[in-house]
Amino acid sequence: MDTGNPATEDAGWVDEILLGGRSTDICLRLPEPVDRGTLRRLVTDAQARLAAAGLRPGGAAALRMPPSLAYVVNLLATWRGGAQAILLDHRLTDHEVERALRRLTPQVVVAPVRTGGGALRIFVDVTEGVTSYADRPAVSGHAVIQLSSGSTGPSKVIGRTAPDLVAEVHRYTRIDGVALPGERIILLPSTVHVLGLVGGLLYGLHAGVELVPPQRLTGDAVLAAIAADDSPATVLGVPFHIGLLASTRPAGPLPQLRRMTTGGELVPAAVARAFTDRYGVPLGNMYGMTEVGVIGTDLHGRHRPSIAPAPGIEVREVDGELRVSCPASPYVGLSDPTRWADGWLHTRDAGTVEPGTGLVTVRGRLDSQVSVGGLKVDLTEVEATLAELPGVATAVVVLDGGITAYVQPDGPLSEETLDKLLAERLAGYKRPRTLRLVDQLPRTTTGKLVRAADALRAAAT
Repeated sequence: MDTGNPATEDAGWVDEILLGGRSTDICLRLPEPVDRGTLRRLVTDAQARLAAAGLRPGGAAALRMPPSLAYVVNLLATWRGGAQAILLDHRLTDHEVERALRRLTPQVVVAPVRTGGGALRIFVDVTEGVTSYADRPAVSGHAVIQLSSGSTGPSKVIGRTAPDLVAEVHRYTRIDGVALPGERIILLPSTVHVLGLVGGLLYGLHAGVELVPPQRLTGDAVLAAIAADDSPATVLGVPFHIGLLASTRPAGPLPQLRRMTTGGELVPAAVARAFTDRYGVPLGNMYGMTEVGVIGTDLHGRHRPSIAPAPGIEVREVDGELRVSCPASPYVGLSDPTRWADGWLHTRDAGTVEPGTGLVTVRGRLDSQVSVGGLKVDLTEVEATLAELPGVATAVVVLDGGITAYVQPDGPLSEETLDKLLAERLAGYKRPRTLRLVDQLPRTTTGKLVRAADALRAAAT
């Protein structure tokens, strides 16, 4: 398979890897079932519409769409036509979208002309429109372009080739604990971002795993989706979703529930315990990045907080930073040896690799190590201590003229109580100089907590 310009890509990978199988097999429930024959027909029809609007092999289509059947269909149609898919989260502002379009110059833009289904829907009803944008080839030879979540700063433009996506889909098939053919994935993360896109949508289509987005993003709706069929179910989500389920009491037994798998950020120990105590199934952990996809997993919850590198992935620890094998730079228009060099991606995550076992422990962002009065403080440790306290739902700790903690309460709580509890658990130099209670901490479009100081300050006003 050629990894150069998309015009020379073997677009047959879409039919071979994603759209194969018996026509009557159900691949999506939205909640109406969508079988493979229907999906193939919809993709063929969309491919013709995109071509009529000006999309050519070697060009690019920008998809500014919420998770929906229309999004899935247009994504597969773009790839099947030998073009590049630029994924723009539908929650981006017009200003952010226009800036991305000027930089990436797609031939067509696909966006909703009508959206229905109401608030809290994970997959919505969309009628899409296709408009011409620029008569230029794609800016790179990647099959997909994604923008990073930007939890600590500006978004990066990240590209992945078709062979890279196919390799990751095959990597999932070799991970112990993933949903198997004939089973279901209860799909909670957005399919615009890497966990939902590859770990959910692409893997599910390839492996014959039914994808079931709940009708609404509520704990009761997730439990209803699990209980709706007798086949085994794996819930795929991010830490926010764990908290959602941990606070939801099931009406009865859920023998269908096999496990929940989470990615995105470190899961506080208290949240993990609350989930496993309530449901009695493993809480699997997954570590990955938009740049390379899944890096390591612990889907049986045996090594928490450590993970084992995924098949075909090598992880090194260099000067306290985790580096991941990555044959080519995933960045578009960015030449920065501090991000990628000589076949290694610099994750900017602090961590360790255990000699002998190769188990990887992610300690948090590398920039979470700060100096206070000449003493080293790990802000991740401060966050974890806060998250364990009664009355705390979640917390973010940053260095902003001193150690500053932004805390989202889960019940009655005061800054004085927090300070007293922290004094019993942390040395004086580690304790936050400023404590701020926030009704709702800001999150990125992937559900990660935002750590940019200006956004946190705005949330606290």
